[in-house]
Amino acid sequence: MGIDEYVAELNRALAGPPGPRRDLIVEARDSLTDAADALEAEGLDRAEAERVAVAGFGPVEEIAPGYQAELTCASGRRLGTLLFVGVPITVLMWSVLWRLYPGAETAWLSKPAWYAPVSRLLDVAQLAVGLYGGLVLLALGRGARWIRRPRLLTRSLAVAVWVSLPVTGGLGLLLTYGSGQPATLAALPALLANLVTAALWGLQIYGASRCLRVTRPVVAPCPS
Repeated sequence: MGIDEYVAELNRALAGPPGPRRDLIVEARDSLTDAADALEAEGLDRAEAERVAVAGFGPVEEIAPGYQAELTCASGRRLGTLLFVGVPITVLMWSVLWRLYPGAETAWLSKPAWYAPVSRLLDVAQLAVGLYGGLVLLALGRGARWIRRPRLLTRSLAVAVWVSLPVTGGLGLLLTYGSGQPATLAALPALLANLVTAALWGLQIYGASRCLRVTRPVVAPCPS
């Protein structure tokens, strides 16, 4: 197997963010090319030098797990960063808008007794996910050397997103339409806030889906 065939097979065996995966593939190709160049300088023809370099690098099935672990950490760090930064921004944005742009002056006067506790629960649920994202980001960054199972940590963050979004969405709808008089926002601020929220939720869903994909269990083939 030559370098091109080996690198292509390694690329097919990996899953993760395109940028980090491309960097790993380029790094592997450069290492193989340097080894092949050295062997060629010693007198081997190019094809034989590439075959020897590939053999010394190791089979793809042995090399890929180490590379995949790096990509898994990269996926977890990206999602953790998004949650740690994006969730507090969303909470702060809506808190400010509800106070500055209520649709009616009496919007806060007819709230039912459950409104305030549910509103606090929504904020706590969102901030808890953001905090967990920050903890995972720290663990997969500076604490990576002490984390033995980054795959499970990354997967747990993805699961947290998929659980939290329906919960926070349901609580948000309850606050908006569950009372006798919906405390709607003024039209333009509400539109802008919803666009920002939808964009951040879309990024969270995309990141969580990728994390689930790169951390899915590997099923060993049945022996023949």
